[in-house]
Amino acid sequence: MKNFCNSLFAGVFLILSTGCASTGNNNFNSLLWMQSSAEYKAGAKQAYNTAMNTIDEALRDPHWTAAKEQPGDCSSLPPAVVMDIDETVLDNSKYMGKAVLEGGEWSPVTWDEWVARRDASAVPGAVEFINEMKKKHVQVIFISNRPCMKRGEIQQGCIQKTDTMENLSKAGVSDVSPENLLMTGEREGWTNEKKSRREYVAKKYRIVMLFGDDLSDFLPGVRGDITPQERDRLIEENKEKWGKCWFMLPNPTYGSWINILKDPKSQYIRSY
Repeated sequence: MKNFCNSLFAGVFLILSTGCASTGNNNFNSLLWMQSSAEYKAGAKQAYNTAMNTIDEALRDPHWTAAKEQPGDCSSLPPAVVMDIDETVLDNSKYMGKAVLEGGEWSPVTWDEWVARRDASAVPGAVEFINEMKKKHVQVIFISNRPCMKRGEIQQGCIQKTDTMENLSKAGVSDVSPENLLMTGEREGWTNEKKSRREYVAKKYRIVMLFGDDLSDFLPGVRGDITPQERDRLIEENKEKWGKCWFMLPNPTYGSWINILKDPKSQYIRSY
């Protein structure tokens, strides 16, 4: 038993000391939490319930906007909420679960296969919130970093957009207009930096709320050459927006939060 424990400790130490990226195996506890814990469901519902308690105030104030890409007077524009999709409206943890159980990793090929399945379920609270927005005549605009990419030999348009709309419908979000789903690569300049798409929406709508699971769903320039301390400073600078017009959904499995960390990632673990 002692030798087994020593070997186990050595293995854990090796994983931490090498600072490897978040692979399938390293995501085991994160996925277990997302898929089985009541705490995850409570956190997601808390975000959407808080937004429901704030939306009427936002609609009454014609100068209320959540988007930094919307300077000037936007009071004459109709209201809209802007939502990320993955881990905000749709739960893709089954895709990540397959990688964990089979020892695989994320790849563009297997991700596109997952998108084609149209099998993601809804994040708790998301469908109810979106349906309430429809009742209040608030447009729901989806800005997704699902990429438009070729699949097979013959393809017209963005098949991933069709897949996503069908998946949203299966999950309970029906009647999504193609104009209200903005995909990465769908137009020139629509990269995985969402700023240009928020600017596009801001020309037509007063963006009253933003929803996402990543800091880049709210702010530009936070996905690459930036430190955790600089990201923390941005959180503090915008502290009045969180829970009022910006709503963050929990996602410990992937995101720009881990992509910006330098190796070895064990250096970011605090101890005593």
